Amino acid sequence: MTITKAIKRIGFISLIAAAITATVLAQKPASTTPRQEKLLNGLKVLIWSNPATDKVTLKLRIHSGSSFDPQDREGVIKLVSESFFPNTAAKEFFTDELGGSLEVICNYDYVQINASARTAEFLTMLETIATAIANPTLDKEAAVTLKAALILQVKELEKDPAYLADRAVAKRLFGTFPYGRPQMGSVDSIQKVDFADLRFAKDRLLTADNATLAISGNVDATLAFRAVRRYFGSWLKADKKIPSTFKQPDPPQAGMPVFDSPVANTSEFRFAARGLARNDADFYASKILQKIIENRIKAREGQQVFSRNEQHILPGSYVFGVSAWNLGRIRKEGNTMALPVMTDYEDNFLKDAVTQEEFDTVNRIWIAMIRPENISELWLDADTFKLGPAGKEFENAQNVKIVDVQRVLGRLQKEPFAFVLVFAGESGSTSRN
Repeated sequence: MTITKAIKRIGFISLIAAAITATVLAQKPASTTPRQEKLLNGLKVLIWSNPATDKVTLKLRIHSGSSFDPQDREGVIKLVSESFFPNTAAKEFFTDELGGSLEVICNYDYVQINASARTAEFLTMLETIATAIANPTLDKEAAVTLKAALILQVKELEKDPAYLADRAVAKRLFGTFPYGRPQMGSVDSIQKVDFADLRFAKDRLLTADNATLAISGNVDATLAFRAVRRYFGSWLKADKKIPSTFKQPDPPQAGMPVFDSPVANTSEFRFAARGLARNDADFYASKILQKIIENRIKAREGQQVFSRNEQHILPGSYVFGVSAWNLGRIRKEGNTMALPVMTDYEDNFLKDAVTQEEFDTVNRIWIAMIRPENISELWLDADTFKLGPAGKEFENAQNVKIVDVQRVLGRLQKEPFAFVLVFAGESGSTSRN
Protein backbone atom coordinates (compact mmCIF):
# COMPACT_ATOMS: atom_id res chain seq x y z
CA MET A 1 0.00 0.00 0.00
CA THR A 2 1.39 3.38 -0.96
CA ILE A 3 1.75 6.18 1.57
CA THR A 4 -0.84 8.22 -0.33
CA LYS A 5 -3.42 5.42 -0.14
CA ALA A 6 -2.65 4.87 3.54
CA ILE A 7 -3.18 8.55 4.29
CA LYS A 8 -6.47 8.56 2.37
CA ARG A 9 -7.65 5.45 4.22
CA ILE A 10 -6.71 6.95 7.60
CA GLY A 11 -8.52 10.15 6.66
CA PHE A 12 -11.60 8.22 5.56
CA ILE A 13 -11.62 6.19 8.80
CA SER A 14 -11.22 9.37 10.84
CA LEU A 15 -14.14 10.95 8.97
CA ILE A 16 -16.36 7.95 9.71
CA ALA A 17 -15.29 7.97 13.36
CA ALA A 18 -16.10 11.66 13.65
CA ALA A 19 -19.50 11.11 12.07
CA ILE A 20 -20.26 8.23 14.43
CA THR A 21 -19.16 10.31 17.43
CA ALA A 22 -21.36 13.21 16.33
CA THR A 23 -24.32 10.88 15.90
CA VAL A 24 -23.83 9.34 19.34
CA LEU A 25 -23.55 12.77 20.95
CA ALA A 26 -26.65 13.96 19.14
CA GLN A 27 -28.59 10.92 20.36
CA LYS A 28 -27.31 11.19 23.94
CA PRO A 29 -30.01 12.72 26.14
CA ALA A 30 -29.21 15.74 28.23
CA SER A 31 -28.33 14.93 31.83
CA THR A 32 -30.96 15.76 34.41
CA THR A 33 -28.18 16.87 36.77
CA PRO A 34 -26.51 20.13 35.77
CA ARG A 35 -23.02 21.39 36.39
CA GLN A 36 -23.33 23.69 39.39
CA GLU A 37 -21.13 26.69 40.07
CA LYS A 38 -21.31 29.89 42.09
CA LEU A 39 -19.68 33.20 41.25
CA LEU A 40 -17.93 35.31 43.86
CA ASN A 41 -20.89 37.69 43.85
CA GLY A 42 -23.16 34.82 44.92
CA LEU A 43 -24.87 34.13 41.58
CA LYS A 44 -25.74 30.42 41.35
CA VAL A 45 -25.14 28.91 37.89
CA LEU A 46 -26.67 25.69 36.51
CA ILE A 47 -25.54 24.36 33.11
CA TRP A 48 -26.98 21.45 31.13
CA SER A 49 -25.01 20.51 28.02
CA ASN A 50 -27.20 18.97 25.31
CA PRO A 51 -25.53 18.56 21.89
CA ALA A 52 -28.80 17.31 20.40
CA THR A 53 -30.22 20.85 20.22
CA ASP A 54 -29.36 23.67 17.85
CA LYS A 55 -30.23 26.43 20.34
CA VAL A 56 -29.28 27.58 23.80
CA THR A 57 -31.88 28.49 26.40
CA LEU A 58 -31.20 30.85 29.29
CA LYS A 59 -33.38 31.33 32.37
CA LEU A 60 -32.42 33.90 34.94
CA ARG A 61 -34.59 33.89 38.05
CA ILE A 62 -34.50 36.52 40.80
CA HIS A 63 -36.04 35.00 43.92
CA SER A 64 -38.17 37.98 44.95
CA GLY A 65 -41.42 39.03 43.36
CA SER A 66 -44.27 41.45 43.76
CA SER A 67 -45.12 40.22 47.26
CA PHE A 68 -42.39 42.70 48.26
CA ASP A 69 -44.30 45.65 46.79
CA PRO A 70 -44.91 48.36 49.41
CA GLN A 71 -48.54 48.55 50.46
CA ASP A 72 -50.47 51.14 48.39
CA ARG A 73 -47.60 51.13 45.88
CA GLU A 74 -48.32 47.80 44.24
CA GLY A 75 -46.67 47.49 40.83
CA VAL A 76 -43.12 48.41 41.90
CA ILE A 77 -41.53 45.04 41.10
CA LYS A 78 -43.52 44.77 37.87
CA LEU A 79 -42.19 48.16 36.78
CA VAL A 80 -38.61 47.17 37.63
CA SER A 81 -38.98 43.97 35.59
CA GLU A 82 -40.30 46.01 32.65
CA SER A 83 -37.17 48.20 32.80
CA PHE A 84 -34.91 45.34 31.66
CA PHE A 85 -36.26 45.44 28.11
CA PRO A 86 -38.56 48.48 28.01
CA ASN A 87 -39.58 48.33 24.34
CA THR A 88 -40.43 45.89 21.57
CA ALA A 89 -37.07 46.43 19.86
CA ALA A 90 -35.41 44.09 22.35
CA LYS A 91 -37.76 41.20 21.61
CA GLU A 92 -37.34 41.81 17.90
CA PHE A 93 -33.56 41.69 18.37
CA PHE A 94 -33.79 38.26 19.98
CA THR A 95 -36.13 37.02 17.27
CA ASP A 96 -34.58 38.56 14.17
CA GLU A 97 -30.89 38.74 15.05
CA LEU A 98 -30.39 35.85 17.47
CA GLY A 99 -32.95 33.43 16.04
CA GLY A 100 -34.56 32.94 19.44
CA SER A 101 -37.04 34.54 21.80
CA LEU A 102 -37.35 36.70 24.89
CA GLU A 103 -39.87 36.70 27.74
CA VAL A 104 -39.94 38.43 31.14
CA ILE A 105 -42.15 36.95 33.87
CA CYS A 106 -43.08 38.75 37.07
CA ASN A 107 -45.27 37.18 39.75
CA TYR A 108 -45.63 37.24 43.52
CA ASP A 109 -42.61 34.98 44.10
CA TYR A 110 -39.99 35.83 41.49
CA VAL A 111 -38.92 37.72 38.39
CA GLN A 112 -37.62 35.56 35.56
CA ILE A 113 -36.06 36.25 32.18
CA ASN A 114 -36.47 33.47 29.61
CA ALA A 115 -34.35 33.81 26.49
CA SER A 116 -33.12 31.60 23.67
CA ALA A 117 -30.77 31.98 20.73
CA ARG A 118 -28.96 30.01 18.09
CA THR A 119 -25.87 28.28 19.46
CA ALA A 120 -23.60 30.59 17.47
CA GLU A 121 -25.25 33.60 19.15
CA PHE A 122 -24.91 32.30 22.71
CA LEU A 123 -22.32 34.87 23.83
CA THR A 124 -24.30 37.75 22.36
CA MET A 125 -27.41 36.58 24.21
CA LEU A 126 -25.47 36.21 27.46
CA GLU A 127 -23.93 39.67 27.21
CA THR A 128 -27.29 41.27 26.34
CA ILE A 129 -29.04 39.72 29.35
CA ALA A 130 -26.17 40.57 31.70
CA THR A 131 -26.16 44.21 30.61
CA ALA A 132 -29.94 44.49 30.97
CA ILE A 133 -30.04 43.01 34.46
CA ALA A 134 -27.00 44.73 35.94
CA ASN A 135 -27.62 48.14 34.35
CA PRO A 136 -31.31 48.47 33.43
CA THR A 137 -32.56 51.67 31.83
CA LEU A 138 -34.01 53.01 35.06
CA ASP A 139 -33.87 56.78 35.31
CA LYS A 140 -36.62 59.29 36.12
CA GLU A 141 -37.64 59.72 32.51
CA ALA A 142 -37.78 55.97 31.93
CA ALA A 143 -39.84 55.55 35.11
CA VAL A 144 -42.50 57.93 33.81
CA THR A 145 -42.73 56.03 30.53
CA LEU A 146 -42.91 52.65 32.26
CA LYS A 147 -45.65 53.82 34.61
CA ALA A 148 -47.76 55.17 31.75
CA ALA A 149 -47.48 51.88 29.84
CA LEU A 150 -48.37 49.77 32.89
CA ILE A 151 -51.38 51.95 33.72
CA LEU A 152 -52.72 51.35 30.22
CA GLN A 153 -52.31 47.58 30.69
CA VAL A 154 -54.13 47.64 34.02
CA LYS A 155 -56.97 49.80 32.67
CA GLU A 156 -57.49 47.26 29.91
CA LEU A 157 -57.51 44.38 32.41
CA GLU A 158 -60.07 46.14 34.58
CA LYS A 159 -62.54 46.03 31.70
CA ASP A 160 -62.62 42.23 32.07
CA PRO A 161 -65.26 40.91 34.53
CA ALA A 162 -63.18 37.77 35.13
CA TYR A 163 -60.15 39.83 36.20
CA LEU A 164 -62.31 41.91 38.55
CA ALA A 165 -63.75 38.75 40.11
CA ASP A 166 -60.29 37.25 40.62
CA ARG A 167 -59.06 40.43 42.27
CA ALA A 168 -62.16 40.74 44.46
CA VAL A 169 -61.98 37.19 45.82
CA ALA A 170 -58.24 37.48 46.47
CA LYS A 171 -58.77 40.69 48.42
CA ARG A 172 -61.62 39.17 50.42
CA LEU A 173 -59.53 36.08 51.22
CA PHE A 174 -56.21 37.75 52.03
CA GLY A 175 -57.00 41.39 52.79
CA THR A 176 -53.80 43.47 52.78
CA PHE A 177 -51.59 40.36 52.83
CA PRO A 178 -49.42 40.42 49.66
CA TYR A 179 -51.46 37.76 47.85
CA GLY A 180 -54.58 39.85 48.32
CA ARG A 181 -53.06 42.85 46.57
CA PRO A 182 -52.85 43.18 42.77
CA GLN A 183 -49.60 41.75 41.44
CA MET A 184 -49.45 44.31 38.63
CA GLY A 185 -50.79 47.10 40.80
CA SER A 186 -53.86 49.26 40.32
CA VAL A 187 -54.14 52.59 38.54
CA ASP A 188 -54.02 54.41 41.88
CA SER A 189 -51.08 52.43 43.29
CA ILE A 190 -48.98 52.78 40.14
CA GLN A 191 -49.52 56.53 40.10
CA LYS A 192 -48.12 56.71 43.65
CA VAL A 193 -44.89 54.89 42.72
CA ASP A 194 -41.95 57.25 42.36
CA PHE A 195 -38.42 56.84 41.05
CA ALA A 196 -37.02 56.32 44.57
CA ASP A 197 -39.33 53.30 45.08
CA LEU A 198 -37.96 51.66 41.93
CA ARG A 199 -34.31 52.30 42.80
CA PHE A 200 -34.80 50.99 46.33
CA ALA A 201 -36.46 47.79 45.10
CA LYS A 202 -33.74 47.21 42.52
CA ASP A 203 -30.88 47.73 44.99
CA ARG A 204 -32.54 45.64 47.67
CA LEU A 205 -33.86 42.67 45.71
CA LEU A 206 -32.30 42.50 42.24
CA THR A 207 -28.88 41.34 43.38
CA ALA A 208 -26.62 38.54 42.19
CA ASP A 209 -26.80 36.59 45.45
CA ASN A 210 -30.59 36.53 45.16
CA ALA A 211 -30.64 34.88 41.71
CA THR A 212 -30.07 31.61 39.86
CA LEU A 213 -28.98 31.33 36.22
CA ALA A 214 -29.90 28.18 34.27
CA ILE A 215 -28.37 27.49 30.84
CA SER A 216 -29.20 24.49 28.68
CA GLY A 217 -28.42 23.56 25.11
CA ASN A 218 -25.59 22.87 22.72
CA VAL A 219 -22.81 24.49 24.77
CA ASP A 220 -19.62 23.35 26.42
CA ALA A 221 -20.21 23.63 30.17
CA THR A 222 -16.70 24.85 30.98
CA LEU A 223 -16.71 27.54 28.29
CA ALA A 224 -20.24 28.57 29.24
CA PHE A 225 -19.23 29.05 32.86
CA ARG A 226 -16.26 31.17 31.85
CA ALA A 227 -18.56 33.35 29.77
CA VAL A 228 -21.01 33.71 32.65
CA ARG A 229 -18.17 34.73 34.98
CA ARG A 230 -17.03 37.32 32.47
CA TYR A 231 -20.42 38.92 31.77
CA PHE A 232 -22.19 38.49 35.14
CA GLY A 233 -19.20 38.83 37.45
CA SER A 234 -19.70 42.58 37.88
CA TRP A 235 -23.33 42.22 39.00
CA LEU A 236 -23.44 43.50 42.58
CA LYS A 237 -24.46 41.41 45.56
CA ALA A 238 -26.56 42.71 48.44
CA ASP A 239 -24.89 44.57 51.28
CA LYS A 240 -27.07 42.66 53.72
CA LYS A 241 -30.05 40.35 53.71
CA ILE A 242 -33.34 41.94 54.68
CA PRO A 243 -35.77 39.31 56.00
CA SER A 244 -39.35 39.53 54.82
CA THR A 245 -42.09 39.64 57.45
CA PHE A 246 -45.79 39.54 56.63
CA LYS A 247 -48.67 39.62 59.08
CA GLN A 248 -50.85 36.61 58.45
CA PRO A 249 -54.30 37.46 57.03
CA ASP A 250 -57.45 37.34 59.11
CA PRO A 251 -60.19 34.85 58.13
CA PRO A 252 -62.41 36.14 55.30
CA GLN A 253 -65.66 37.86 56.21
CA ALA A 254 -68.89 35.92 55.90
CA GLY A 255 -71.33 36.70 53.13
CA MET A 256 -71.00 37.32 49.44
CA PRO A 257 -70.62 40.85 48.08
CA VAL A 258 -71.90 41.55 44.59
CA PHE A 259 -69.80 43.86 42.42
CA ASP A 260 -70.84 45.66 39.27
CA SER A 261 -69.61 44.11 36.06
CA PRO A 262 -68.32 46.49 33.37
CA VAL A 263 -70.01 44.29 30.75
CA ALA A 264 -73.80 43.96 30.56
CA ASN A 265 -75.46 40.58 31.06
CA THR A 266 -72.38 38.86 32.48
CA SER A 267 -71.58 37.07 35.70
CA GLU A 268 -68.38 35.77 37.28
CA PHE A 269 -68.73 33.74 40.48
CA ARG A 270 -65.69 32.91 42.64
CA PHE A 271 -65.14 31.06 45.87
CA ALA A 272 -61.72 30.53 47.38
CA ALA A 273 -59.91 29.25 50.46
CA ARG A 274 -56.35 29.34 51.64
CA GLY A 275 -54.21 26.56 50.22
CA LEU A 276 -50.75 25.16 50.75
CA ALA A 277 -47.28 26.56 50.28
CA ARG A 278 -45.27 25.23 47.34
CA ASN A 279 -42.91 23.37 49.65
CA ASP A 280 -45.69 21.67 51.63
CA ALA A 281 -45.36 17.87 51.66
CA ASP A 282 -48.96 17.60 50.45
CA PHE A 283 -48.55 20.01 47.54
CA TYR A 284 -48.85 17.39 44.80
CA ALA A 285 -51.88 15.81 46.46
CA SER A 286 -53.47 19.25 46.55
CA LYS A 287 -53.06 19.56 42.77
CA ILE A 288 -55.03 16.36 42.28
CA LEU A 289 -57.71 17.43 44.76
CA GLN A 290 -58.09 20.75 42.93
CA LYS A 291 -58.97 18.94 39.71
CA ILE A 292 -61.33 16.52 41.46
CA ILE A 293 -63.31 19.42 42.93
CA GLU A 294 -63.32 21.17 39.55
CA ASN A 295 -64.81 18.04 37.97
CA ARG A 296 -67.51 17.95 40.64
CA ILE A 297 -68.46 21.55 39.95
CA LYS A 298 -68.51 20.96 36.19
CA ALA A 299 -70.89 18.04 36.68
CA ARG A 300 -73.46 20.52 38.01
CA GLU A 301 -72.57 23.86 36.48
CA GLY A 302 -71.39 22.87 33.02
CA GLN A 303 -68.07 23.50 31.28
CA GLN A 304 -67.57 27.19 32.05
CA VAL A 305 -65.79 26.22 35.24
CA PHE A 306 -62.16 26.56 36.20
CA SER A 307 -59.96 25.99 39.22
CA ARG A 308 -56.54 27.21 40.24
CA ASN A 309 -54.17 26.02 42.92
CA GLU A 310 -52.09 29.14 43.43
CA GLN A 311 -48.96 28.00 45.22
CA HIS A 312 -46.43 30.46 46.60
CA ILE A 313 -43.54 30.71 49.06
CA LEU A 314 -46.20 31.15 51.76
CA PRO A 315 -49.57 29.34 51.72
CA GLY A 316 -51.52 30.39 48.65
CA SER A 317 -55.10 29.62 47.68
CA TYR A 318 -57.59 27.35 45.97
CA VAL A 319 -59.73 29.39 43.60
CA PHE A 320 -62.84 28.00 41.94
CA GLY A 321 -64.82 29.97 39.40
CA VAL A 322 -67.89 29.78 37.21
CA SER A 323 -68.28 32.09 34.24
CA ALA A 324 -71.77 32.99 32.98
CA TRP A 325 -72.94 31.65 36.32
CA ASN A 326 -76.55 30.56 35.98
CA LEU A 327 -78.07 34.00 35.58
CA GLY A 328 -81.49 32.48 36.19
CA ARG A 329 -80.62 32.12 39.89
CA ILE A 330 -80.04 35.84 40.28
CA ARG A 331 -83.11 38.01 40.66
CA LYS A 332 -83.86 41.40 42.10
CA GLU A 333 -85.97 41.57 45.26
CA GLY A 334 -86.47 45.26 45.93
CA ASN A 335 -83.04 46.84 46.19
CA THR A 336 -81.24 43.61 47.08
CA MET A 337 -80.15 40.49 45.24
CA ALA A 338 -81.56 37.03 45.97
CA LEU A 339 -78.59 34.64 45.86
CA PRO A 340 -78.15 30.92 46.51
CA VAL A 341 -76.91 29.83 49.91
CA MET A 342 -73.12 29.78 49.84
CA THR A 343 -72.80 26.70 52.01
CA ASP A 344 -74.53 24.84 49.19
CA TYR A 345 -71.19 24.84 47.36
CA GLU A 346 -69.23 23.48 50.28
CA ASP A 347 -71.89 20.82 50.95
CA ASN A 348 -72.02 19.69 47.32
CA PHE A 349 -68.34 19.72 46.43
CA LEU A 350 -66.32 19.33 49.64
CA LYS A 351 -68.17 17.17 52.15
CA ASP A 352 -67.91 13.83 50.27
CA ALA A 353 -64.77 11.72 50.50
CA VAL A 354 -62.66 11.26 47.40
CA THR A 355 -63.68 8.10 45.56
CA GLN A 356 -61.24 5.70 43.98
CA GLU A 357 -62.75 6.41 40.57
CA GLU A 358 -62.26 10.18 40.99
CA PHE A 359 -58.68 9.68 42.10
CA ASP A 360 -57.77 7.24 39.32
CA THR A 361 -59.25 9.49 36.61
CA VAL A 362 -57.38 12.61 37.69
CA ASN A 363 -54.17 10.88 38.76
CA ARG A 364 -53.82 9.20 35.36
CA ILE A 365 -53.97 12.61 33.65
CA TRP A 366 -51.69 14.16 36.27
CA ILE A 367 -48.93 11.55 35.81
CA ALA A 368 -49.13 11.93 32.03
CA MET A 369 -48.46 15.66 32.45
CA ILE A 370 -45.28 15.16 34.48
CA ARG A 371 -42.37 15.58 32.09
CA PRO A 372 -38.65 15.72 32.93
CA GLU A 373 -37.87 17.76 29.80
CA ASN A 374 -38.32 21.04 31.61
CA ILE A 375 -35.96 20.04 34.39
CA SER A 376 -34.43 23.52 34.65
CA GLU A 377 -37.72 24.98 35.96
CA LEU A 378 -37.77 22.45 38.77
CA TRP A 379 -34.21 23.31 39.75
CA LEU A 380 -35.14 26.98 39.79
CA ASP A 381 -38.23 26.19 41.87
CA ALA A 382 -36.01 24.35 44.33
CA ASP A 383 -34.10 27.56 44.99
CA THR A 384 -37.14 29.85 45.07
CA PHE A 385 -39.38 27.67 47.23
CA LYS A 386 -36.69 25.82 49.22
CA LEU A 387 -37.61 22.38 47.88
CA GLY A 388 -35.71 19.14 48.11
CA PRO A 389 -33.63 17.60 45.28
CA ALA A 390 -35.23 17.83 41.82
CA GLY A 391 -35.21 14.05 41.37
CA LYS A 392 -37.06 13.59 44.64
CA GLU A 393 -39.66 16.13 43.53
CA PHE A 394 -40.43 14.01 40.44
CA GLU A 395 -40.89 10.96 42.66
CA ASN A 396 -43.19 12.86 45.00
CA ALA A 397 -45.31 14.05 42.07
CA GLN A 398 -45.68 10.53 40.68
CA ASN A 399 -46.33 8.72 43.96
CA VAL A 400 -49.40 10.48 45.33
CA LYS A 401 -51.89 8.09 46.99
CA ILE A 402 -55.61 8.50 47.49
CA VAL A 403 -55.06 8.72 51.25
CA ASP A 404 -52.87 11.78 50.64
CA VAL A 405 -55.61 13.48 48.65
CA GLN A 406 -58.17 12.63 51.31
CA ARG A 407 -55.92 14.17 53.96
CA VAL A 408 -55.71 17.42 51.98
CA LEU A 409 -59.49 17.43 51.57
CA GLY A 410 -59.77 17.22 55.34
CA ARG A 411 -57.52 20.27 55.64
CA LEU A 412 -59.56 22.18 53.07
CA GLN A 413 -62.86 21.36 54.79
CA LYS A 414 -61.62 23.26 57.85
CA GLU A 415 -60.80 26.41 55.89
CA PRO A 416 -63.27 29.32 55.71
CA PHE A 417 -64.20 30.27 52.15
CA ALA A 418 -64.47 33.69 50.56
CA PHE A 419 -67.27 34.26 48.03
CA VAL A 420 -67.77 37.05 45.50
CA LEU A 421 -69.97 37.68 42.48
CA VAL A 422 -69.36 40.14 39.67
CA PHE A 423 -72.66 40.63 37.90
CA ALA A 424 -74.57 42.92 35.57
CA GLY A 425 -77.99 42.42 34.05
CA GLU A 426 -79.05 43.69 30.67
CA SER A 427 -78.93 47.27 31.96
CA GLY A 428 -75.23 46.82 32.72
CA SER A 429 -75.38 47.29 36.50
CA THR A 430 -76.72 45.77 39.69
CA SER A 431 -76.93 46.54 43.36
CA ARG A 432 -74.32 45.39 45.86
CA ASN A 433 -75.05 43.34 48.95
